[in-house]
Amino acid sequence: MNHIILIGFMGAGKTTIGSALSNQLGMEFIDTDNRIEELEQMTIMDIFEKKGEQYFRQLETNVLKELFHDESQYIISVGGGLPMEKENQELLKQLGTCIYLKATIETLCNRLQCDTKRPLLQGEDVRRKIETLMEKRQGTYEAISQYSIITDKCSKEAVVESIVEQVRNIRKKIGDL
Repeated sequence: MNHIILIGFMGAGKTTIGSALSNQLGMEFIDTDNRIEELEQMTIMDIFEKKGEQYFRQLETNVLKELFHDESQYIISVGGGLPMEKENQELLKQLGTCIYLKATIETLCNRLQCDTKRPLLQGEDVRRKIETLMEKRQGTYEAISQYSIITDKCSKEAVVESIVEQVRNIRKKIGDL
């Protein structure tokens, strides 16, 4: 499959970049968190609160599996925890090109400081929660991505341009095999 999949920590810019990339390439954009909220008719916070994190993680896997039955090509933004499930890692690799959008802890703290929609960041000491989660996730993000880009000080346009260039290069190499 030839989807372009944006992975990375919450607040790294996956939804913003995905939408801009969609406009640039004329491909439909799917945000897995938004898709889950539409299907469940409730927010991610409500899903975590009423049905639990494990239920939510299964919904993420289900959304990825549904994409195998669709022949369209998409720009896909996935939730920050989605790649942590082993099954999802394999699905992501099969679905297309994974691009890791990276941001420093400082940038993530600035972007997420007042966020009230992300269940795993609720409560005190958001910085510590971000550090702990990043420590667990970063290796996985790096392992399954074909390319990574630091989004901290780049404009949205520069990130999109870089992704388009890298995806073309990656696909040329694959075609040459």
